[in-house]
Amino acid sequence: MHKLNTSTIAALEEMLQNTARSAPQDFLPIHFLGGSSPGQIIGHLNPDFIPYLQESLGESPISHVQMGHNGMVIANSQPIRLSESLAKLADRMHQGGFIPGWRHEDFAWIDQNGHEYFRLERSAFRTFGFRSMATHINGYTKAGNLWLGRRSETKATDPGRLDNLAAGGIGADETPWVNARRELWEEAGVPPQISDQIEPVGRIHMRRPIPGRGFHDEQLYIYDLELADHFIPTNHDGEVSSFIEISLSEAAARILADEFTSDAAFVTADFILRNTKVS
Repeated sequence: MHKLNTSTIAALEEMLQNTARSAPQDFLPIHFLGGSSPGQIIGHLNPDFIPYLQESLGESPISHVQMGHNGMVIANSQPIRLSESLAKLADRMHQGGFIPGWRHEDFAWIDQNGHEYFRLERSAFRTFGFRSMATHINGYTKAGNLWLGRRSETKATDPGRLDNLAAGGIGADETPWVNARRELWEEAGVPPQISDQIEPVGRIHMRRPIPGRGFHDEQLYIYDLELADHFIPTNHDGEVSSFIEISLSEAAARILADEFTSDAAFVTADFILRNTKVS
């Protein structure tokens, strides 16, 4: 068990108490008339988007989508029909310059009972504030050090920042377990015989506004993976520029120095607190 001083532990604990922030008061709600709670708020819109949306939908309506002065309403329908309507909406927002980093990959919106109600381009989820899912894997050595990746400078989101050994959004046809093992291979070169040993350790709900963009709402599924001392991560997909192996105390210092992505900072802080005691 590693040791950290009281002030560092207190700072990490305080940070973890603020993972899920409320949407700013001027963000407009998106109500969904389907799902397990009809009428529930499933997203939030940056007020900067509203004039464009009102004008666009006024000139050319999209089925199942209504834009009012107090928010947006999405009607219930078959998932395939609803997905088609929201794809038209996202494409229109993309053409208007409100959805950067188009990925050509779908996320699924799933209600609290596990039912999927629509799929949508993953980069649109933040624009509309829809809840998405991702996995984050803490890679640690027998000595207790952490392996961290540094995101490529060409990434649309958080370029050059520190991240976990591997992390990634869960695609529409993936489970967290399948996604974690895929990301471990693509981002860090961890082969299946090693990634099979991942240990699920919890989940963190992240909610925060993205300046100039939308609202980030994501469930992070967290795994730990012990790596042999001789293992060296190798990136395969071009999304990680380099890796570093550091102690938990250095990782804590880098978190507090704001060197991590927001999500990876919380996941790493959680790992540190689970594996340290007060010195």
